[in-house]
Amino acid sequence: MTPHVILRVIAKFLIPLIALFAFYVQFHGDFGPGGGFQAGVILAASVILYALIFGLDAAKKAIPPSWVRIGMTAGVLLYGGTGVVTWLMGGEFLNYSYLMADDAKGQHYGIIAIELGVLLAVASVMLAIFYAFGSRQPDLSDEDW
Repeated sequence: MTPHVILRVIAKFLIPLIALFAFYVQFHGDFGPGGGFQAGVILAASVILYALIFGLDAAKKAIPPSWVRIGMTAGVLLYGGTGVVTWLMGGEFLNYSYLMADDAKGQHYGIIAIELGVLLAVASVMLAIFYAFGSRQPDLSDEDW
């Protein structure tokens, strides 16, 4: 029997719910409190919980550091790219009204694109920080304590 079996079972139940709540916060952010930053932190917290229960190596297999770097880049590019697109369409930087003929739809789609970029960037940066701190080697061995 593996140690901490209760923690593993509870984590397997909670991690998908935490990720689902992150996406709820993400897509509800247009209409109420929430958005990309909060959703990104919640999503990263689900992966960090996975790493704390199942080990850092298992988390790095599930979400490799290369994906984390791609997520950071894609998030910033999506955020900035939305602004550049509005700029190239004749509007000001991040003026979503220029994205579609209908101003309300342009605002809606622009905010979704921006918030997805923030979600990707924040979740990836949080995981990169956790991976960096979690991968540090201790200065003292266990025997030296």
